[in-house]
Amino acid sequence: MGAIAAGIAMAGAAIGGGVGDGIAISKMLEGMARQPELSGQLRTNMFIGVGLIEAMPIIAFVVALLVMNK
Repeated sequence: MGAIAAGIAMAGAAIGGGVGDGIAISKMLEGMARQPELSGQLRTNMFIGVGLIEAMPIIAFVVALLVMNK
């Protein structure tokens, strides 16, 4: 049961991270298209946001390992 729970947790985190990355990057590209002079600031903020979004699957991986080893 622990392995199934860990698999479901990782699948949800991977899907959530992928959707979050896609939305963040698409909005950054939309902002760059509207105001090209802000591309540097938008890119910096996008990288910070993607880093925070990618933290979720890493935390889910740790939780999945803890659930499997319990």
